[in-house]
Amino acid sequence: MKLTILGCYSATPRTDTNPTAQVLDINNHLFLIDCGEGTQVELRRNKIKFARIKHIFISHLHGDHFFGLVGLISTFRLLTRETELHIYGPKGLKDIITLQMKLAESWTNYPLIFHELTSKESALIFEDDKVEVHTIPLDHRIYTNGFLFKEKSGERKLDMNAVLNADIDVAYYRKLKQGFDVENKEGIIISNQEVTKAPNKPKSYAFCSDTAYSEAIIPIIKDVDLLYHESTFLEKHEKLAAPTKHSTAKQAASIAKQAGVGTLLLGHYSTRYDNLKDFKLEAETIFESVELARDGKVITF
Repeated sequence: MKLTILGCYSATPRTDTNPTAQVLDINNHLFLIDCGEGTQVELRRNKIKFARIKHIFISHLHGDHFFGLVGLISTFRLLTRETELHIYGPKGLKDIITLQMKLAESWTNYPLIFHELTSKESALIFEDDKVEVHTIPLDHRIYTNGFLFKEKSGERKLDMNAVLNADIDVAYYRKLKQGFDVENKEGIIISNQEVTKAPNKPKSYAFCSDTAYSEAIIPIIKDVDLLYHESTFLEKHEKLAAPTKHSTAKQAASIAKQAGVGTLLLGHYSTRYDNLKDFKLEAETIFESVELARDGKVITF
């Protein structure tokens, strides 16, 4: 997986910082996660091909998470896009976007498909033969979801020395990769375990945008390789976190520790802070493996 941070600050865009948007490259999919103002400019700056984006996931309907969406949809139209675009987001998002297109008389020339979300329980919203995407219900001022991206287990790997020694016909290699026992050229049944190796461990990424501290998400995100969790405030401003339904860096670290994640990625910083290192230092008092999101940062895992 490769994650590109296009924007990781809260509230308003500035000359040197952008509101939330990320791109996750996973098994030949390029998923856009949230689409704050200026996202399409950052896509260009990071040399990400627009045509590869076929699925967009919007966490909630606060402007710093979706105000860039209608512009991106319009640009796709101007670029004469023909492939489908699927958008997953809260109920109401379709009305917002289609009203703008209706009043501007600028309907897309490509299929625009909305998948509106209303469930307050974790739900499977996308699946193919390699990837699953589930919602992560969050605790914010309005209906909000995070998203869990999970690879499916791949095929087993051939141990070619063992396969050749067992005298197995090449016609059965596919069956071996699928986990079946097969006959060799002498008609002897060869156990799959003897001639194959386990596939690579599937990787996973959890995106938790705006949310108050919520232990309810821990079972959903347990053991993920990388967790992005908002950290709008430092502990000294915790009194601001509760009424606005946001989290501190220390609270995000507590969630990461309880969920046993591989690495915690902090973001959605309030622009009141000049030194982001304070977020990392605070989180590391609870959880060891902490990274700071920064606009343009690329994480491969």
